[in-house]
Amino acid sequence: MVTDNFIDNAKVMSKGQVTIPKDVRNVLGIESGDRITFIVENGNVRIVNSAIYAMQILQKDLEGKASEVGLDTEDDINELIKDIRSEN
Repeated sequence: MVTDNFIDNAKVMSKGQVTIPKDVRNVLGIESGDRITFIVENGNVRIVNSAIYAMQILQKDLEGKASEVGLDTEDDINELIKDIRSEN
């Protein structure tokens, strides 16, 4: 079983292409056709699953917004959904 803590490496080809090792793809949840994001910070690079990274950014941006509009409980959210559905 692969853990989240290990070191792996890959060779950079002439066109700058790199094959992401299978164990790394498994940890990141990356499959054929998925997109990845390179995050460069202070001379270091992190590779992340683009879909997961986008969701994390969205969650961070929306943090606390529900309370600001009065959606404090699950019942509040369910009531809002019912109201929206009844408008359609």
